[in-house]
Amino acid sequence: MDSLVSTDWLAQHLGEEDLVVVDCSWFMPSMSRSGRDEYLASHIPGARFLDIDEVADKTNPAPHSLPSVAAFGEAMTKLGVGTEDRIVVYDNSPTRTAARGWFMFRHFGADQVAILDGGFQRWLAEGRPTESGEPSLRSVRFDAIERNEVVTKEQLLAGTGLPWADARGKGRFEGSEPDPRQGVAPGHAPGARNVPFGSLYRDDGRFKPLHEIRSMFDEAGIDPSQPFVASCGSGVTANSLIFAAHLLGNDETKLYDGSWSEWGADPATPKVVGPA
Repeated sequence: MDSLVSTDWLAQHLGEEDLVVVDCSWFMPSMSRSGRDEYLASHIPGARFLDIDEVADKTNPAPHSLPSVAAFGEAMTKLGVGTEDRIVVYDNSPTRTAARGWFMFRHFGADQVAILDGGFQRWLAEGRPTESGEPSLRSVRFDAIERNEVVTKEQLLAGTGLPWADARGKGRFEGSEPDPRQGVAPGHAPGARNVPFGSLYRDDGRFKPLHEIRSMFDEAGIDPSQPFVASCGSGVTANSLIFAAHLLGNDETKLYDGSWSEWGADPATPKVVGPA
């Protein structure tokens, strides 16, 4: 299974025993939309729902921080997703949260994980079948491990030696727009470069061609074939940059999970307002 699959591919393989589909839709609080409620109303047949706000470290003040290894394994076993499954994630969100689901599954040990190109938006536009309600029970185990692909604020302050790609929009990166979260300063970290996650996608939600994606990184001063740190507002849209690098053959990227919600809320961290 490729890391990026089409709606045609999924329609042909839907229902196969080792294939599990997971809806990872999440919305900014300001949008007043519920990923879970929308999933229950309509989803791809057989899909399960990964709630990134619930499968998270609730003791961390940063939103939807990655959970512990044990907590993720327990949650996915209960959800009916196994480590050995072929997992296809999708979303119906403008923040392209399937990439967060893709990262989480891989980070905790799954090897066969793909994103549905165009997501639920494209599935619906093509008139493909949907269903509502809860999925049927599925008896599998998710034996979680944790891969070394996350960096902390402390590591960044000490210096990682890696370029830093910030996936937020230009206005929030430069500080010309206020942060949507209270108590979070505007701007970006010194040395960070801006690669807005939305620039990686076409209007219909599919990823742009690889040569265009490579050019966007190059224009921002980031080599997508080499290791870099990715961040965003709260550790969600940064995963689109990590997935894009993966499509280009680079699996040496690191996620700053706390992202600007943590960095911008700390008065002691250095910050820059204006262009990079």
